Amino acid sequence: MHDFDVVLLEDETGGYVATVPALPGCHTQGDTLAEVMENAKETIDLYLETLTVAEKKDLLKEKVVGIQKVKVLA
Repeated sequence: MHDFDVVLLEDETGGYVATVPALPGCHTQGDTLAEVMENAKETIDLYLETLTVAEKKDLLKEKVVGIQKVKVLA
């Protein structure tokens, strides 16, 4: 069993988008928070099935240490 950090964003058209920083390109969406989290679990499982043992070992070492906000003029 391994824990993954999931970043949730509101989608501009409604619903939510989830990305998994430790797994490049691993993202999904859902209409509700519950749905997007269920979809994230399934997406992570499917993503991990595509990896070799060595690739999995390398990716599972990575950890998100925090999310910071940065203010800039836009």
